[in-house]
Parts: sequence; structure tokens; C-alpha cells
Amino acid sequence: MRERMLAGDLYIADEELVGHMHRAAELMEAFNATSVNEPQRYRELLEQLLGAVGEDTYIRPPIRVDYGAHIRIGARSFANYGLVALDVAPITIGDDVQIGTNVQLLTPTHPIDPRLRRDKWEAAEPITIGDNVWLGSGAIVLAGVTIGENTVVGAGAVVTRDLPANVVAVGNPARVIRTIQPSAG
Repeated sequence: MRERMLAGDLYIADEELVGHMHRAAELMEAFNATSVNEPQRYRELLEQLLGAVGEDTYIRPPIRVDYGAHIRIGARSFANYGLVALDVAPITIGDDVQIGTNVQLLTPTHPIDPRLRRDKWEAAEPITIGDNVWLGSGAIVLAGVTIGENTVVGAGAVVTRDLPANVVAVGNPARVIRTIQPSAG
């Protein structure tokens, strides 16, 4: 089932997947309980929980993940309190990304067919966040979305489709309201 899950096919969480989720839950619990006076332990736990963590990246607890191992976050990025990153499929976050409070990155999908849902089938699609993106507080990024570099997503926006680089997007569903002209230098 793990191979099916990672391929984006329908799958049911079996004993192996439940074991991986249990490991992540234990690491999340330890990370979320780590004192600010223990920066080395904080970093060690974060590196054990996530697939990759770039240099000078900081995530304020609490964080919630499904597996953790499918999340890669670049250098110098910051996530404020309450990040939910459900990584049934890969979540890739670039360098210098700013993530506001209570942002949700949601890769899981569920079948429209009620019988399949009742039987606990699910799937997932990856999320990719480009370099230097800012996700405002409460933003929700749905399965299969890619957000281009330098883009700003307004607080509370629900991103249902890809966003290009260098734009500001707001609303539900998120829509582009302006283009950003990056400054020289």
C-alpha cells in the first residue's frame, strides 16, 4: 500500500503505514514538547521527523504531520505556530519561505464514490512551494498545487489551483489580484 500511496494511487492505510504514522506521532509529541532552552534537541527532533530541513530553518511548535518523512523544507525558511502539513504525498517547500500561523498543506484526497470512501480508500497529490513564497496566516493549500517563487498568498486564502511566480493571490478560492515586480539586487 505504501508504494500505491506514494504513486498517488488509491490505497488503504495498512499496518506498515500505521507504523510510520505512529513513529511520526511520537516524534511530533517530543518536538512539540521541547523547551526553547533546548535548541540542539529541537533541531535533532525536527531532522528526525522531516525528510529534509535546510540550514537556518525554524518551525515553531506545534507542528502536525501524517508521516513527516515526505516533507522537504529548504534553507532559511520559517513556519509560525500551528503548521499542519499532511504529507501523504511529498510536500516540497523552497528556500526563504515564510509560513504564517495555522497554515495547512493538505496532500490527501478522497474518492467521490461513497462506497470507496466508506471502505477507507484514499489517495494524495504532492504540494510544491517555490522559493521566497509567503503564505499568510490561515492559508490552506490543497492537494496537487504548485506555488511559484516570490508569490504571496493572503491570510485565509484557499489555494485550489497552481499559482504562478511573482503574484499576490487572495480569497476562496485564491485568485491572483496583482503581479509583483521583484526589486533589483
